[in-house]
Amino acid sequence: MRPRHHAVRDQLPALLRRHPGSSSSELADLAGTSPATMVRALKELAAQIVRVGKAGRTRYYLMRALRGQTKALPLYRIDSAGQAAQLGQLQPLAPEGCFLDVKSLGWPVPDEFAQGVWPGLPYPLQDMWPQGFLGRSFARHVAAEFDVSDNPSNWREDEVLQVLAQRGSDCTGDLMVGDVALRRWLQLKVVAPPVVAGDVLPAHYESMAEQATSVGLVGASAAGEFPKFTALRALEGCQSPHVMVKFSGCDNSGAVRRWSDLLVCEHLALESIAQLDGIRSAFSRVLQSGGRTFLEVERFDRHGLWGRSPLCSLATLAASIIDKSSDNWVELAQAMVAGGWLNADGVRQMRLISFFGLLIQNTDMHLGNMSFIPGAPMQLAPVYDMLPMAYAPLGGGELPSRAFAPRLPMPNDRDIWLQAGVAALAFWRLAAQDGRISDDFQAICQNNAQTLQRLLDLC
Repeated sequence: MRPRHHAVRDQLPALLRRHPGSSSSELADLAGTSPATMVRALKELAAQIVRVGKAGRTRYYLMRALRGQTKALPLYRIDSAGQAAQLGQLQPLAPEGCFLDVKSLGWPVPDEFAQGVWPGLPYPLQDMWPQGFLGRSFARHVAAEFDVSDNPSNWREDEVLQVLAQRGSDCTGDLMVGDVALRRWLQLKVVAPPVVAGDVLPAHYESMAEQATSVGLVGASAAGEFPKFTALRALEGCQSPHVMVKFSGCDNSGAVRRWSDLLVCEHLALESIAQLDGIRSAFSRVLQSGGRTFLEVERFDRHGLWGRSPLCSLATLAASIIDKSSDNWVELAQAMVAGGWLNADGVRQMRLISFFGLLIQNTDMHLGNMSFIPGAPMQLAPVYDMLPMAYAPLGGGELPSRAFAPRLPMPNDRDIWLQAGVAALAFWRLAAQDGRISDDFQAICQNNAQTLQRLLDLC
């Protein structure tokens, strides 16, 4: 006669799929068996089961199979010196969600997730999901191999994990999922990829831009819709050779000239905002070659050739742990203070950045354009993607006519607004005098500088 616990063991996976997070006594009741029999069945299926909690608070989950394989995925961190270390294991749960001790990664954890059970991909890994221009290029490259959509926005969580575990060796931040991805990265260290020297950099960038627009280059999964590629370039005194390079078209149309103007403006805006107290911005520089304008932005989550540091976007934090539904940076900053994750100086910095953006006509300050570094409290990452997007060409290539009519601040905002206004005025003046910018847009910048100066005088 077949032992009773064998029958219980056989029905246990189905029970856990229907009732994830049950205790052993609850599972025993559901199976119509004794607690002792259930405990024995749980032990026999230990390789497929995730135990959460201790003693009387232990809860059980069934590990979810990824493409037929039921196993935990090791999670690695690459430190600033370029050394890898395993932090723990990511365990997919049935029917959905994951188990991961996020607190061990240094990121804040709300009480509801203190046990490590997440309804989807744990939030510090969310920005590893390929997205934007580079993400789509990456997806096109791996779509056939992994039988996934060539649009990563359509990927399911299981597909994301499967691809990351095999190919996710150059994602945003410092994390890597899976042994295969880590081995790829370690092999790359042995091979030592070439770092492009300055004398051949313009020609290299021209070639990379042609490839990116014709076939789609594979690169880091950093977000953003502007055409771009990644590169390794040599530059004396730089923090890292790793750069993101945005580029304009190479014809002489009005739309292409305007995009070129905006790339130069982004460089000037990053320089100007860094003059504000406590504000850091990504290091950037502009190169022009082959009729194109290239904006080279150094990756601040990279250190030297191999070092990395953690990073998480405000978009991910807002969707995962911030108890506030808003697309406003300052409102979310205040919610982060309430959660104990940001201090008053962090709010001050976010207000400065927000006002600066408004005063340079940045109409694209979405939640993906601000990021944080873990800590107690969290710290703002350097500013990036800061430019006067109000003047971007429209879909059909037309150049918009935009009135620059910023509002005077409310009394409680006056001091912050004035500081941001001085930096924004410096930006407009720099842009109005920069010979890399078209005459038409220089005139717009000059008019905006005069408008802002009048407001500053009134304030």
